[in-house]
Amino acid sequence: MRGDAIRGRSLRRTGRRPTASCLAAGMASALALALAVPAFAQPAAHWSYTGDDGPDHWGELSAAYKTCAAGHEQSPIDIWRTRHAGSAAPLMQYFPAPLRVVNDGHTIQVDYGPGSTLVTDGKTYALSYIRFHSPSEHQIRDQRFAMEAELFHRANDGSLAVVGILLEEGAENPFLARVLSSVPAEVGVEAEVAGGPAEPSNLLPGRSGFFYYNGSLTTPPCSEGVRWFVMDATGTVSRAQVERFLALVRENARPVQPLEGRFVEHRM
Repeated sequence: MRGDAIRGRSLRRTGRRPTASCLAAGMASALALALAVPAFAQPAAHWSYTGDDGPDHWGELSAAYKTCAAGHEQSPIDIWRTRHAGSAAPLMQYFPAPLRVVNDGHTIQVDYGPGSTLVTDGKTYALSYIRFHSPSEHQIRDQRFAMEAELFHRANDGSLAVVGILLEEGAENPFLARVLSSVPAEVGVEAEVAGGPAEPSNLLPGRSGFFYYNGSLTTPPCSEGVRWFVMDATGTVSRAQVERFLALVRENARPVQPLEGRFVEHRM
């Protein structure tokens, strides 16, 4: 089932409205997120996606990671029921910019040059970097996809808005093709993406709505206060591209997390 196949169905509210205490906790989490380590800083403790330092144990590895176990707005999630939202979908204004790529040992990350933005609810976030996961981290009614591209946007106050794009197996993805052809095999080494400036339009599945919810980073320290916009239509990625990605970083998707009373909005 493609992500856009669930459009038009009856959308029901899931969970309950956040309480005052939850809102206060969310504000505190957002402040903590603003002070989080930069993308390439060394983590407080080693973590991975398998074994004794895998997702089930992240909260035990370091005090800095305790939110991975104790948080109540964790990501990713399995999206089942949604409600129609009065708020509009975010406005993405993406322009060509220089790209740099690195295999950081956990994912392939593309740093994006300045100039592209996402605007939602009157707030502007600058596109900062893109990370890839296989299989997808988010699920639609128990279905995982071949990959997920996550576009991280940062506001002036340090808060984050992330656009998740689910990629199903099919035609080659032109944007990812450029990235994979440029990524160094050596972990931690950055390189320019060949071919000059680019913009992520080839990742986007065309006209689409968004599933919106309040969540977290999907990697340690699992900081909360992250605004998630998962597109309800899917892009594509070829089997060869998936295999190339997995040869570089292996599977790197965090399991879905409990909804914990949150609701998911469908924004069009």
